Amino acid sequence: MILELDLTEGVPEAPATDPLSAVMSIRKIRLPDMIEGLRRAREDDRVRALVAKVGGGRIGLARMQEIREAVAEFRGSGKLTVAWAETFGEFTHGNLPYYLATAFDRIYLQPSGTLGLTGVAVEQLFLHDALAKVGVGFQSAKRYEYKTAADNLTERGFTGPAREAAERLAVSVVEQMSAAIAERRGKTAEEARALLDRGPFLATDALAEGLVDELGYRDEVYQAVRKEVGQGASLQYVGRYQRVHALAQRARRLPNPRERIVAVIYASGPIRQGRSSRGPLGGGAMGSDTVAAALRSARSDERVRAVLLRVNSPGGSAVASDTIWREVVRIRAAGKPVVVSMSDVAASGGYYISMAADVIVAQPGTLTGSIGVIMGKPVFEEALNRIGITTDSVAEGARARMLAPTHPFTQDEWDRINAWLDVVYQEFITKAAEGRRMPVERMHELARGRVWTGADAAGNGLVDELGGMAAAAEIARRRAGLPADAPLRIWPRLTPLDQLRPPESSEARPAAAAALDFGLGFADGWGPAWRLAAWAGLPPYGPLMLPGSWIIS
Repeated sequence: MILELDLTEGVPEAPATDPLSAVMSIRKIRLPDMIEGLRRAREDDRVRALVAKVGGGRIGLARMQEIREAVAEFRGSGKLTVAWAETFGEFTHGNLPYYLATAFDRIYLQPSGTLGLTGVAVEQLFLHDALAKVGVGFQSAKRYEYKTAADNLTERGFTGPAREAAERLAVSVVEQMSAAIAERRGKTAEEARALLDRGPFLATDALAEGLVDELGYRDEVYQAVRKEVGQGASLQYVGRYQRVHALAQRARRLPNPRERIVAVIYASGPIRQGRSSRGPLGGGAMGSDTVAAALRSARSDERVRAVLLRVNSPGGSAVASDTIWREVVRIRAAGKPVVVSMSDVAASGGYYISMAADVIVAQPGTLTGSIGVIMGKPVFEEALNRIGITTDSVAEGARARMLAPTHPFTQDEWDRINAWLDVVYQEFITKAAEGRRMPVERMHELARGRVWTGADAAGNGLVDELGGMAAAAEIARRRAGLPADAPLRIWPRLTPLDQLRPPESSEARPAAAAALDFGLGFADGWGPAWRLAAWAGLPPYGPLMLPGSWIIS
């Protein structure tokens, strides 16, 4: 048997939470199923090889690293692994697909393809001068200098701290890519780094440089693999292979209502108050009501002996993040260990909900940290005056017009904003210091809004260990005193009926169901200022969120 993977269409992590999303993702293999299928195949004598089509940019760096680990372990069983690509980027970057391909024994590239090995750049548009030309200003305050959510509106370029953090992120990612190229392609670290400066490469150049093993089309790749493992070998996708074996195993095992398990809870998307939402085209947000209900359910169920919290979030609402943090604390207080497995991004509010865990596990390429907070508003006063628009208002309350975009903050209003920021930031770093078992002063040095890669975060104590979900699951089982094969269960397991019927209470299982959301509106993370945040281009889900796109491609 030859197993196949198609990694060009992305690899989702969490299960579909509504019937429509389930139908639209039915052909995509989930990351945990892929890893488990490759683990199972290592011990299966019928499986002789793995062939993977790579390309595209729909998988983040941390998930790439998780797949690379699974492929490396499969390859370690002595079975052939082959990666092939029509192109590693067609007039686009191909860094990550090629990085993934270096985990395989052989790399094939279509003769008409290219290898877009270009290095890593961090670029941001700054709108300060453009806004000033039309009379729009922006006022913001942050804690602290690395919290850059509003810099594109208040600055003309990178500030010193922002440039420092961005440069370190780029260097860390390039170090990881160069190390992989050097290890698998027989290069020195210096040679691998130099190749990033000389790309992109035509197919013939990539072959001459030893970056790929062969040039060939799909039929030639499969013919070569069959020649090595046997012409009669059958093809099967890893997802199909895993489903067949999982169903067979389930059929052989009698249900055990007292089975001790590790509950796997997915915390994916921006964080907001209320229920989680999932759009029919993917995406969506993590609601504090939904995730907190799942954590409460795991805490109260005797079968659950540990929780594996998988976090993939750039943050959002400070209040919603704190709500989820509290439930993590309560599970630990009940004597059940909580292990966080960070995916591509677990920063700002995403770090907030993780920091109380017993153990935090991240990939070297995870983006994490960003322990800080920001607040601000646009000011349209001059712009309105230029075009002859005047405003008038009646207010009852000294600060009733505090958030209005028609005038700047008064000194009194600034004092209130700064007092709020100080409280939120101090609470953030105090809880983080307690969770990470370090002095608050040291946590402040690491915080100040700075984003770290997982590799750097592991070095400074924000993360405990490097690895993926498999490593996190092993730690969770060990901490709970469970056997190495204790099952992982997505929690809570909801039926289609649970998605539709109202829950009996906030502690009933259906309370953890997500809502189908067709809208793209802002949440309550900014309170009454959410419309102002939208106008200003701030992160829509709240002040504890990374701005812009934070996926390494």
